[in-house]
Amino acid sequence: MDASERAAAGKAARAGAPRSSHARWEPGEGRRDPVAILERQGENRVQQLLPIRYGRMSASAFAFFRGAAAVMAADLDRTPTSGLRVQACGDAHLSNFGAFASPDRRLVFDLNDFDETLPGAWEWDVKRLAASFAIAGRENGFKRKERGSALIEVVRTYRESMRAFASLTNLEVWYARLDVESVMAEIEAEPKLRKRVKKGVAKARAKDSTRALEKLTETVDGEPRFRDEPPLIVPVENLLGSTEATEIQAAMRTVLQEYRDSLVGDRQYILDQYRFRHLAHKVVGVGSVGTRAWVLLLTGADDHDPLFLQAKEAGPSVLEPYFGASSYRNSGHRVVEGQRMMQAASDIFLGWCRSPGLEEQPRDFYVRQLWDWKRSIDVERLSPHGLELYARMCGWTLARAHARSGDRVAIAAYLGAGDSFDAAIATFAEAYADQNESDYEALLAAIESGRLEVEDA
Repeated sequence: MDASERAAAGKAARAGAPRSSHARWEPGEGRRDPVAILERQGENRVQQLLPIRYGRMSASAFAFFRGAAAVMAADLDRTPTSGLRVQACGDAHLSNFGAFASPDRRLVFDLNDFDETLPGAWEWDVKRLAASFAIAGRENGFKRKERGSALIEVVRTYRESMRAFASLTNLEVWYARLDVESVMAEIEAEPKLRKRVKKGVAKARAKDSTRALEKLTETVDGEPRFRDEPPLIVPVENLLGSTEATEIQAAMRTVLQEYRDSLVGDRQYILDQYRFRHLAHKVVGVGSVGTRAWVLLLTGADDHDPLFLQAKEAGPSVLEPYFGASSYRNSGHRVVEGQRMMQAASDIFLGWCRSPGLEEQPRDFYVRQLWDWKRSIDVERLSPHGLELYARMCGWTLARAHARSGDRVAIAAYLGAGDSFDAAIATFAEAYADQNESDYEALLAAIESGRLEVEDA
C-alpha cells in the first residue's frame, strides 16, 4: 500500500476502537486474582529467591507495579486496540528506560529492558508507560494536576513524535536516537536539574568493567573471583558442591561457544580475545527476581583487562497468551531480536544461548555486558517539572521504537492531530493506578496472612 492507503487504514481503525474508548478501565467480572498470577509466574523460578521478589514488590505500590507486568497484560486483554501491531516492549514502565553506552561510546537514552518483548499492540506499551507515570507521581506525593501534566506530556509526545516519524524515510527513522548530550542542551535553563543530570552522566560513565572488577571481585590464590555476597551474588563454588561447580564451570565453555555463534563476525573476534575465569549467580531487578541470572568474568590481555557478561534466563513473554507464541524457539533469541528491533543502538555483546540448568533442564538465556555506562532515572527525586521532562523523553523514545517495526503512517493517522487519544490515556492511567493500589494491598494481605513469604535483600 502507498502512504495514503496506509493512512486511510489507520483512520478506519477508529471505527472498531474509537480513540476515546481507551479511557475506560473496569476490572470486570471474572478478573483473575493478581496474587495468583504472581504465584503462577513463580512456579518455574528459583523457589528460594521468591521471598526476595515479593519483599521487593511489597516496598511500594510502584515497586509492585514494576513486578506485575503479567497482571497488567491480563488486564489489557480486556481493553480495545486498533489492530495495528508493532514490536512491543511488553513492560514499558518508566524505570525500564535509561542511559547506556552506544557502540560508538556516546551516552544514549533508550528502552533498556526487553524480557517481555513480542509483536503486539502498540497501545499496550503506551498504557503501561502512562500508568507508570501516574503511579510514580502518586509515590512522589504529586497532586492530580501535577500528575496530569506529566501524563498528557508523555502521550502527546508519543503521538506527535509518531506523526513526525510518519513523514520520515525508513533510514531516517532507523538512525534516529536520543543522545544524552541533546538532553543536556534542552535543560540548559534548568540549572538544578542540569547539575543532577550531569552528575548522573558522570556516574554512568564510571560504571564499566573496570569498576565492576573493583566492586564485585577479589583475588583468591592468585585468581580473580566474584565476592560472596549472599543472596545477591553467590560464586558457583559456594552455591554447589566443589565437584558440581567444576562441572558447571567446564560446561560454561560449551555454552560460551554457543553464545559466540549468536554474535556477528567482528564481535566473535573480540570475544575470542578473552578467556573465561569465573561464574556467580546474581539476583536481578524486581519482577525478574527468581529467574536464573549468572554473571561471568572473562579477562583479556591480563587480569586488569576484564569483560563482565550477564546471562539472564528468558522464558515466554507475558504477552504470549494474548498475541501467540514467539516465532523464535529460543526465548533468549526472542529477547535479543526484539531489543535490536526497538533500540537505536544495542550492546555489541548482545546474544543468546541455551544452557543446561542446575536441575538438568535446558534453559534459554540472553547475554549482554553487565555494566556498560548503564544508568536509570532516580524517580523519587524528580520534581513535577522534572517528571514532565522525563515524560517527553520516554514518549519520544517509545514512539521511535514502535516506528521502527510498525506501520508508523497508519498509527499516526489513527492517533490524529487532536488530543482525543492523549486525554483518554491520561484518564486510563489514573484509573489503572487505582487498580494497582488495590492489587498492591492484595499483595500485602497475602504476605500478612502467610500466603507469601518475604525476605529483605
